[in-house]
Amino acid sequence: MSLKKWTFTAFLKHALLIALCFLSVFPLYWMINTSLKPEGEVFSAALWPTHWTLDNYVQAWSSIPMMRMISNSLLVAIAQTVAQVFTSILAAYAFTRWSFRGSNLIYGLIALTWLVPFQVIMIPNYVVISEMGWRDTLMGLIVPNVASAFAVMQLYNAFKAFPKTLIEAARLDGASDWSVLWRTIFPNLKASIASISILLFITAWNDYFWPLLVTNKMENSTMQKGLQMFMSSDANLWGPLMAATTIASLPVLIIYLVLQRQIIDSFVKGGLR
Repeated sequence: MSLKKWTFTAFLKHALLIALCFLSVFPLYWMINTSLKPEGEVFSAALWPTHWTLDNYVQAWSSIPMMRMISNSLLVAIAQTVAQVFTSILAAYAFTRWSFRGSNLIYGLIALTWLVPFQVIMIPNYVVISEMGWRDTLMGLIVPNVASAFAVMQLYNAFKAFPKTLIEAARLDGASDWSVLWRTIFPNLKASIASISILLFITAWNDYFWPLLVTNKMENSTMQKGLQMFMSSDANLWGPLMAATTIASLPVLIIYLVLQRQIIDSFVKGGLR
C-alpha cells in the first residue's frame, strides 16, 4: 500500500513538473511558430505552420537597424555588468573587512535602495542625464546603472562567509588590502561572482523602460525598444514582431544553455541566503 501511495505521489509530482515546464516553454514555441507563419496564418490556432516562410525575419531585419540595436544592447549590458560587478566587489569587501561608525547604517541604506521602485528615481536620473548632455546616448543608458544594491547584498554574504584564516595568512605574508581582495578572495569566489554577473547581464539586456525614456534615435536605441516599432495603434505586425523578438532572445537563450548550471546555482544561493 505504501509503495502504491509513493508511486501515485511521485506521478503527481512529475505531472505537475511537466505541466509547469509546458507552461514555461509553450510561449517560446508559439513565438518561434508565429515568426515562421505567413501573414495569412498568423492568427490561426495551428500548432504548426502550413507553409514555412522567412519573410517575417526579412521584414524585421529591414524595418529597423537590428544589427546596430543588438550591438547597442550588448555594449550596454556588458558595460553595466562589468561596472556593477566591480563596484559591488569593492563595496562588499569594504563592508565585510572594515567596521567603522555608521557602516551598518550605510549598508542598510544601500539595501533599502533595492526596494525603491525605478519609477521613483527615473525623473531625477532623467534630469541629471539631460543636464550632463547624455540624453539619446549610450552613456545615458549605462551611467545611471553602474551600481547594483542586489549585487552588493549577494557578494556581501559571499565575502562574509569567506574563511578569515586565508585572509589573515595573506596579511601575514605582507599582502595589502588590494592584494588580498584580488589575489586571495576573488579567485576563490569566481563561481559566485560569475553567477551574479549572469543575472545582471540578463537584467540589463531585458531593460526596456529606461532606454524608452532616454533614447529617441533608433541608432542609439537598444533591441528591446526596437521591438516597439512593430506595434502601433492601427495594427500590430505580429509576424515581424515575433521574428524580431526571436532574434532578440537568442543571446540570452545561448547564455542560458551554455551557463545554465551557474544560473540555477545563483538562484539557489540567493534563496538560501
